[in-house]
Amino acid sequence: MIFSSTVFLLAFLPLTLLAYFAVPKRMVMGRNMVLLIASLIFYGWGEPKYILVMLISILMNYFLALAVEKKRGTTDQHGGKAMLILAVVGNLGILGFFKYTDFIINTMNNLLGAGWGLLGIALPIGISFYTFQTMSYVIDVYRGKVHAQRDLVAFAMYVTLFPQLIAGPIVRYSDVEADLTMRRTQADQMAEGIRRFVIGFGKKILLANQIYVIWKEISAMEEMSMATAWLGAVAFTFQIYFDFSGYSDMAIGLGKILGFEYLENFNYPYISRSITEFWRRWHMSLSSWFKEYVYVPLGGNRKGLTRQLINIGIVWALTGLWHGASWNFVAWGVYFGVILIIEKLWLLRVLEKVPAVVGHIYSLILIVAGWVIFAIDDLGQVGHYLMQMFGGSGMVTDDAFWYFGSSRIWLLAACIVGSTPLPAKVCRYIKKKLDGMELLEGVLETGLLLTIMTASMAFLVSGSYNPFLYFRF
Repeated sequence: MIFSSTVFLLAFLPLTLLAYFAVPKRMVMGRNMVLLIASLIFYGWGEPKYILVMLISILMNYFLALAVEKKRGTTDQHGGKAMLILAVVGNLGILGFFKYTDFIINTMNNLLGAGWGLLGIALPIGISFYTFQTMSYVIDVYRGKVHAQRDLVAFAMYVTLFPQLIAGPIVRYSDVEADLTMRRTQADQMAEGIRRFVIGFGKKILLANQIYVIWKEISAMEEMSMATAWLGAVAFTFQIYFDFSGYSDMAIGLGKILGFEYLENFNYPYISRSITEFWRRWHMSLSSWFKEYVYVPLGGNRKGLTRQLINIGIVWALTGLWHGASWNFVAWGVYFGVILIIEKLWLLRVLEKVPAVVGHIYSLILIVAGWVIFAIDDLGQVGHYLMQMFGGSGMVTDDAFWYFGSSRIWLLAACIVGSTPLPAKVCRYIKKKLDGMELLEGVLETGLLLTIMTASMAFLVSGSYNPFLYFRF
């Protein structure tokens, strides 16, 4: 089940909210139970067999965190570390088995010329997200940053909570610890949650799903002009942004409606002036997770420049591998890792001195090229597409470019504007002008949200393409 589906919008969500708010505010445990049951139904809608995998992960981390905390308060520090290691190995073992077994077998077959059969293991939806959440929880208990949760229902609800379950953002336990046992949903918080959900829904249906058509058609072409190749890559660049940031908006909005405050996951990444800045703005929950639980434990920048550069390389190779069991994802991670190292060594100092537009152009060229590596599984095809982007076909333009460029010009313009802070600035300006006219302001905002929702539902019912790209991670 996905947020942008009629079964979610017209059945699951209304029934869940009805059951949730039917439980009195003071009965937080009762509300937790409602959310736990609803989240398990949500997750098991398409693949009920993988609920068992999630439940094993929940129980393993629940009991190991209790054991870690118990050992932390005694002289048996080695016992606590052993429990932590067991948790890390257990979490990575589950993730590795389902996500990387066939990848490893296939790689060994290619290297050794072996004929080992693939296991054909299906990837449980969202396993990368909830594995990172549970693993960071046990680590934080070991560090003394949080207390182990003794209420199994509350902990299970934290892991399975449907707004962020299958595509993030990665919600660390420390960010919602208080909300698990005491939360109140205020009217203004619910209103903000609804607004945020509708905006995210519009991003997904009206922008991401529609711009995908350009990428789908162009990426299927064997030969194309340089302009067409860039147009296709730009289309995917917008698709993945509005798809993923739209999902994050919907998740944050649903969280607010239910009384949870999730941290932001995107901050207009395409206005960045460097790749370093881009990764501070894109998928921020993942970047901060790798920084806190991988980069810093490796030594971060505390052990000299050489070690720091090695640590950056390790983190970005792992970041690429986290996204998928395919060499194009590894190449994508290494690609950005190399760029970040170059910026760290000298390029950032240069970018700080040149006009801002130079930094923007430099960043966008590298970002768009990077998304090509991300989007195409076959590295040979990646190389072929990139060559055409940089003039390998010998054609500057072709009929495909003029067709897509002219027929989708308003969609492209909407994506460009929508990926910048301009719409938010316009809304703030109008709100400022309407200061003291709350009724008119409310009517205009409600009208806008209803327009977005109505148009999105119309496209949803009539459209055919509607998956979330990050479900496979």
